Amino acid sequence: MLGIDIGTSACKAALFDTNGNVLAQSTKQYGVYYPAPGHAEQDPREWWEAVCLAVRETIRISRTDARQIAGIGVDGQSWSAIPLDKYGNVLDKTPIWMDTRAEGICKEVSERLGFDRIFEVCGNPFEPTYTTPKILWYQRYKPDIYHSTYKFLQCNSYIVYKLTGKITQDISQGYGLHFFDIQTGQWDGKLSEELGIPLEKLPDIHLCHEVVGEVTRQAAEECGLYAGIPVVAGGLDAACGTLGAGVVKPGQTQEQGGQAGGMSICQDRAAAHPKLILSYHVVPDLWLLQGGTVGGGSLKWFRQELGAWEEAQEKVMGISAFQIMDNEAAAIQPGSEGVIFLPYMAGERSPVWDKNAKGVFYGLDYGKSRAHMIRATLEGCAYALHHNLVTAQEAGADVKELIAMGGAANSRLWTQIKADVTGKVIKVPGSDTATTLGAAILAGTGSGVYTDFYEAVARTVSITRIHGPDLEVHAKYQKYFEVYLKLYDQLKSVFAESGAIQ
Repeated sequence: MLGIDIGTSACKAALFDTNGNVLAQSTKQYGVYYPAPGHAEQDPREWWEAVCLAVRETIRISRTDARQIAGIGVDGQSWSAIPLDKYGNVLDKTPIWMDTRAEGICKEVSERLGFDRIFEVCGNPFEPTYTTPKILWYQRYKPDIYHSTYKFLQCNSYIVYKLTGKITQDISQGYGLHFFDIQTGQWDGKLSEELGIPLEKLPDIHLCHEVVGEVTRQAAEECGLYAGIPVVAGGLDAACGTLGAGVVKPGQTQEQGGQAGGMSICQDRAAAHPKLILSYHVVPDLWLLQGGTVGGGSLKWFRQELGAWEEAQEKVMGISAFQIMDNEAAAIQPGSEGVIFLPYMAGERSPVWDKNAKGVFYGLDYGKSRAHMIRATLEGCAYALHHNLVTAQEAGADVKELIAMGGAANSRLWTQIKADVTGKVIKVPGSDTATTLGAAILAGTGSGVYTDFYEAVARTVSITRIHGPDLEVHAKYQKYFEVYLKLYDQLKSVFAESGAIQ
């Protein structure tokens, strides 16, 4: 089974056997464009080029006959707005999830329709990072592109189109459009009319594991595949990662580090919260109450900008610079002796929804070191996770356990910090390829490799580590968490003033 992940910084392709073992994988990077303040774009054509390179390399490394591939699943980042004409041409770069160019449009629409009118249908706030405001932005500021657009696609939908020639919309990505009824999983024609976006601009909705087409001859030639391989609709990266981590029961919660980090709480009902994100799971009849943060990339930023010593030691010692940073942070007491980091390095998503928010180190003095700052960075990301979990409790979400995924889960220290901050048990599956595995499971279930998702998870996901919270340390972190919340509250107006100056 082949899983393809369209991330923010790179495309990942991974080939799995039916027991979830990675046969081979490849990653190909691409860029993000920032043409103006608030703009963050990517070129879908560059995604496709990366997919072709990654898939070819994965098949070559695995020494697998591509005719053995039972199915292909594609997942991707949320809230794209890819304008595709009727001939299949991409008409412009797409705004991605970090893009806030439509902030003014959001204010106008919210004043005209009211928060409740929109929220009652979609269960999500009307924020500029979502897909709907971006389509309205095209409508107003690039009318030629808007009127030439046959369908607006999500990133995984575009790759599925390039593989199969079929234009689709999977149900888990529907939440990015505010006229998507979160209860029924269908488009709401009345609200789409009120928003001024005709439904014919959107594809038909499909279940994530539904086979929507087969690899075409042209795609096979470009990717090194064989024509005729089944391709499923695919889904949201966070939802596929949630499946790949083994979260298929209500109360189970996936947490992930990364530039687009956060958590996804599995629910058997569409219980929304105005400060969180609600989507369908890629597993039928389940929903995910999500918290999305941007702080997961903070440690990578710290290494790039302030980690020259660790990078030099990596070459000398043959140990990852991240492991060296972990070792430094482990020598500092929980709470970093009062150093607190606000991890708002690209504004912040839930639950504060503040594009002007900035990263802040608080509590520095001459007695503090870089090690304090490293540990505070790890703790700040954990506080952001905890902030989302506490907010989710207001919606009645019952979080029984956290299941970690992503590269951050490889850090035992970071995972333990998250357990201590949240007071929750955290389990770590055996593979850090949960997202591509989730996409592959969709393909395996849709093509008949597995009878259902429960069998798929039982065969492919195994827990290798369990981190229980230290309740004494948790009590200490709770006090620092209150300071963390107050820091943002006190700085919120300063962030806005600084943003206006810039």
